[in-house]
Amino acid sequence: MKKTLLIASISFILGLIIAGMILIHPPEKNTAELLPFQESSSSSYSPNLFASPSPQAQFNLDFASIVENLGPAVVKIKADKVEKRRISNFFDDSPMDDFWRRFFGDPRDQEREQRSTAQGTGFFISPDGYILTNNHIVENAVEIKIFMHNGDEFDADIIGTDDKTDLALLKVKTKDLPFAKLGDSDKLRVGEWVMAIGNPWGLDHSVTAGIVSAKGRQLDIRGENTYQDYIQTDAAINRGNSGGPLVNMAGEVVGINSIIYSSTGGNIGIGFAISSNLAKTIVTHLKKHGRVIRGQIGIIGIYPITSDLKNNLGLTTKQGALVGNVVRGKPAEKGGLKRYDVITKLDGVQVEDPVDLRFRIADTEPGTTVEFTVLRKGKNEKLEEILLKIKVEEMDAKEVVESGIPSGKDLGFSVDVLTPSIARRLGARIQKGLIVTEVRRYSEAAKKGLNKYDIIVEVNQNEVSKVKDLENILKRSGPGDSLLLLVHRVYQGGNIQDLFITLRIPN
Repeated sequence: MKKTLLIASISFILGLIIAGMILIHPPEKNTAELLPFQESSSSSYSPNLFASPSPQAQFNLDFASIVENLGPAVVKIKADKVEKRRISNFFDDSPMDDFWRRFFGDPRDQEREQRSTAQGTGFFISPDGYILTNNHIVENAVEIKIFMHNGDEFDADIIGTDDKTDLALLKVKTKDLPFAKLGDSDKLRVGEWVMAIGNPWGLDHSVTAGIVSAKGRQLDIRGENTYQDYIQTDAAINRGNSGGPLVNMAGEVVGINSIIYSSTGGNIGIGFAISSNLAKTIVTHLKKHGRVIRGQIGIIGIYPITSDLKNNLGLTTKQGALVGNVVRGKPAEKGGLKRYDVITKLDGVQVEDPVDLRFRIADTEPGTTVEFTVLRKGKNEKLEEILLKIKVEEMDAKEVVESGIPSGKDLGFSVDVLTPSIARRLGARIQKGLIVTEVRRYSEAAKKGLNKYDIIVEVNQNEVSKVKDLENILKRSGPGDSLLLLVHRVYQGGNIQDLFITLRIPN
């Protein structure tokens, strides 16, 4: 009993001594508080959780300062449009058709103009007045107004458009303007903070923030899974945000807001922006040519290498692109490319997938010869590596006169290259020229009697067989100059007439 009391007493005394030492010399307190959006010099997390510090650690996520600096460069766009709608014919395929054609023309070819106004967002990319926005905002516009945050208003001209990427370049005749810098979207990381500035539902200069949800999205919204490099974000984007900037925390534009996924038409946290690096390439083309010049070789369908295809074809990797078919008479066929070929390299550089292949061919200057490395099954069903030389040609695309002519020279009509098949369908006796695809009401062309489906053979006694021929003539002409058009016209019933039409360039 005495021994037990002695041990208890000693333990009690030692406990008092240790408690006193703790009170006299307390442990150091970690005063660094982990506040939201603030780094701590001391962390209880294991350093092995992070291979490297986040690139955004150097930024304070000061949204307000970014808006103050970048906001003045963002503009509101109003575009007045004229769109044509066909008038329905109640007598289609009836005995009355002959009556209507004889006295009123073909009722199925009648159209009615409808005027509308589109609103969206854009932003200055240089101090001399260039504005980047979406093509769908200004497409078919007859007048474009720009509204700045400080109340200034300007008329804008279309420098060029590209419907394949939904981008358009505008310009106002003013200098020393605030502008935004296009950053490097390749450096953007999923999870980074981004901010959208725009005019959703007409609410000027609204700011929303979120993160990058994904990169490199390919969307098949218009049936064209081509030339897309979308950044997905959950920053709130609504109607009217289109064409506005998606900004990183360095104050750089990394995307151009373009599309939302929504069943209601409002934001549900799934928005898409065109990457800034793709936009840089498009802007260069639009400034130089008024349109985007792309290369092609004539492949129909290129497919990713799936696991099943990899096994079936005896491949060792999923890198590359499988050729579905080639167009007869195009460079791919002439160069020896065949169905089931797997393209693995271009000029010795690895092809990752069909998207990579599509972009690289499109970015190749027409007329350039490219070396294709191809895997093909040869004798005994063994894969053989083949090198093919293929000359890239310019992609066939409908070209309109307005896209390539200087501002102020719009005569009110659009043209496309006359092809042999179109000439046969029209019953034309010529094979070269430019077919008129549209004549806008009240324009100079309409007043002087130019019609849709007319074939322009010569302008100022110079043959025109390409859209570029007409563009060059217009560029050499000034306000008030006249243009003499030799027109080949095919009437209903097969009658053909060659006539001269004189157009005067607006002052």
